[in-house]
Amino acid sequence: LIDDLPGIDVHTVALTSCGDDPKALGDMYSDAAAIRAAVEAIGGPVVVVAHSYGGVPTTQALADASNVKSIVYLAAFQLDAGDSLLSSAGGDPALWWEFHRQEGVGDFLTVANPVEVFYGDVDSSVAEKAAAALGYQSYAATTQKLTAVAWQTIPSTYIICEADGAIPPFVQELFAKRADRTLRLNSSHSPFLSQPSALAQLIRHELSLP
Repeated sequence: LIDDLPGIDVHTVALTSCGDDPKALGDMYSDAAAIRAAVEAIGGPVVVVAHSYGGVPTTQALADASNVKSIVYLAAFQLDAGDSLLSSAGGDPALWWEFHRQEGVGDFLTVANPVEVFYGDVDSSVAEKAAAALGYQSYAATTQKLTAVAWQTIPSTYIICEADGAIPPFVQELFAKRADRTLRLNSSHSPFLSQPSALAQLIRHELSLP
């Protein structure tokens, strides 16, 4: 995706709630702090693209961020105050979550079938490589509630991925009602791998809006 955005100053954020060491996993609030720090370091104006779970800490982080022009929720959890990722799903974990527990660490998650869930329309070799790079996810991060809501004060666009195996499109439709604009891609959960040029075009359009 970055290769398809030449001339754009792209910054990525490593979230604390996922990684290779269960003992080192942060949570949703520390993810929000990382996102906030990254945005503040850029200056502005900034367009923030939040994917999947990343929509939760982005919403928490940027409620009073004066340099953010807009937020793009890409097949993401666009939640309201008091919501958590898990509560937005009715309190039921996804069928593809695999739970792990380690003494002194607590609960954390992996994905049972990531190629099918995340990368349904991605080239098989790319999908296998992406799946192999996945780490553990903090379970606590899925239960922590939003105390601030960025999209209530910052313009937002929702991109629905219409062939998504992770967040059903009908759920994305509900989240998208909170956004100012809705766009669509006929893609899996990971269009940055399967349709990077098409996604880049949508992002460029967001950057061009007044």
